[in-house]
Amino acid sequence: MIELDFDKAGGLVSAIAQDVETGQVLMIAWMNREAFEETVRTGRAVYYSRSRKKLWRKGEESGNVQQVHEIFVDCDTDAVLLKVKQIGGAACHEGYASCFFRKVEGDELTVIGERIFDPKKVYSS
Repeated sequence: MIELDFDKAGGLVSAIAQDVETGQVLMIAWMNREAFEETVRTGRAVYYSRSRKKLWRKGEESGNVQQVHEIFVDCDTDAVLLKVKQIGGAACHEGYASCFFRKVEGDELTVIGERIFDPKKVYSS
């Protein structure tokens, strides 16, 4: 049994998704124990939505699922790194390949990513 420290952040660990082929950081989210165990069991990324207070199976609305290839745990056992294949091309709910599509340039944020889909057409709420 893999023991993670879910106590440091109120029952959650941080989860970073990274493209298994390119190394691009796609997103950061949270996992509770149930999300982590389902991810390990199914090989598909499952997170915990703090705003909705429920499991969030990546791609359940958009179809942009994450197929997990490898899972790493940090030294404090309170963060995981998922190396994933991003199916559908976009990890970000705003329609970008990565949630990190903005770059700090001086005191401005510059969009450096290209939008892959229009979120208004994909998400119902």
